[in-house]
Amino acid sequence: MSQMIVQVDAFAAQPFGGNPAAVCVLAAPREDRWMQNVAREMNLSETAFLLPQADGFGLRWFTPTTEVDLCGHATLASAHALWEGGYLAADHVARFHTRSGLLTATRADDWIELDFPALPPRATEPPAGLLEALGVVPEYVGINAFDYVVVVTNEAAVRSLQPNFSLLRTVPARGVMVTSRADGGEYDFVSRYFAPAYGIDEDPVTGSAHCCLGPLWQDRLGKDAFLAYQASARGGVLRVRVAGDRVVLGGQAVTVLRGELVGA
Repeated sequence: MSQMIVQVDAFAAQPFGGNPAAVCVLAAPREDRWMQNVAREMNLSETAFLLPQADGFGLRWFTPTTEVDLCGHATLASAHALWEGGYLAADHVARFHTRSGLLTATRADDWIELDFPALPPRATEPPAGLLEALGVVPEYVGINAFDYVVVVTNEAAVRSLQPNFSLLRTVPARGVMVTSRADGGEYDFVSRYFAPAYGIDEDPVTGSAHCCLGPLWQDRLGKDAFLAYQASARGGVLRVRVAGDRVVLGGQAVTVLRGELVGA
């Protein structure tokens, strides 16, 4: 039995930017082990698996090493793949049933908007190894359900980070985001995201991290809507709007590969 698969660059307007994700739309349920093997074979930060349901799609996300509870860029890629592939009419809302509850995606011209839960941080003491691994002096360290967040003084400090990934892998969290206010220009804030414990040294663009970064910068900048830039080597642009206990994440996406898993 074969399985169609597409690769989508999420949070990108052109190919080879943003964060690539693989998307499989399944005709029937598949074993967890099979999905993990596919994700390992694709070797991207996330592979998404969609299973049609009466009121939407079941959605699960796998890194090359484990299943995760929330992933923004692979959700964006999934919505794009459903509309582009004709699984969902262009004017229909994409509804995803996930480990993090119901998530939705809508089209807004050539952008896609995701409705995600807000995951604000609380201040905390840095765990052993965190600051040593990053090599920074923080203005603030926080934590939410998934990640640590470290605020540094300026954009240059974010862009120049060269973490010790072996040491960072020992930090007890899904990942670590490092952020600062942008040094002028069109963006409000910048960030980078590291998750070596989950098999991803640096994630190119991390939608779910902005469920934390949005509320963080809402408190610091006194506004609700932002244009954000994730300053990885590939880079990615996100629109972020905080609405109570939800965060609306906007991004673009482009398909770069269509293929078939032969004998899968």
